[in-house]
Amino acid sequence: MIVKPWRELTYGQLRVKVFENALELGLAAAHLTSETISSLLAQQDYVRLVFSTGASQFTFVDGLKQQQITWSKVIGFHLDEYEGIAATHPASFRLWLKTRIEKPFKPAAFHYIEGDAPDPQAECSRYARLLEKNPIDLGFIGIGENGHIAFNDPPVANFDDPLRVKLVELDEMCRRQQVGEGWFPTVDDVPKRALTMTVPAIMECKQIFSIVPDARKANAVKQALEGPISTACPASILRTHPNATLFLDKDSASKLNL
Repeated sequence: MIVKPWRELTYGQLRVKVFENALELGLAAAHLTSETISSLLAQQDYVRLVFSTGASQFTFVDGLKQQQITWSKVIGFHLDEYEGIAATHPASFRLWLKTRIEKPFKPAAFHYIEGDAPDPQAECSRYARLLEKNPIDLGFIGIGENGHIAFNDPPVANFDDPLRVKLVELDEMCRRQQVGEGWFPTVDDVPKRALTMTVPAIMECKQIFSIVPDARKANAVKQALEGPISTACPASILRTHPNATLFLDKDSASKLNL
């Protein structure tokens, strides 16, 4: 089923599609993902995708189940992982991806950031080399309640970062979001650091789909689209990407001046 957006807008170079609800948003983003992968596979042998995780991506992943995608030609990557967390921890992004992407869809390969690697800096360097050798065709980039993309929270985001992957301190608002989504019982249980793709690494994606439903993201969306392009809201940099689309529902778009 092809779902048409309620509104279509442009902010800078960023295309914005607003849908009636999160379900329609997820279906539309999944359909466009299928079309994009098919188009790329007509020109190349494999497609490299980097996936966001979290509750905001649930309807999108459900929408992917309804698409005819040649997953055997897809290579998966992921954006970020908590430092020191095991791949079996319920809040691990590796577990999220293995459960919701790798096992059901069976891509050709999936490359994970190992958050519990004994040397986090060496792991950052390893994953950066992997990204350098495997340019990402399509990145699925969520936006956090504090405006972060990946774990580039406002205090640590750097639009000119020389690194592709780095170890960062997590902002308290970011950590509270993880509790609010039910991944951890209290903020004290949320790791204080994480390994993340940097802003420049994200902006190197040839194409970006940013999937952002829910009213709790409305303030961040407003700042990302109507505020200054600044690390105070790291997601604002998406307005400068030459081939990016932001998918919103009426709730996440509710504070925009439409």
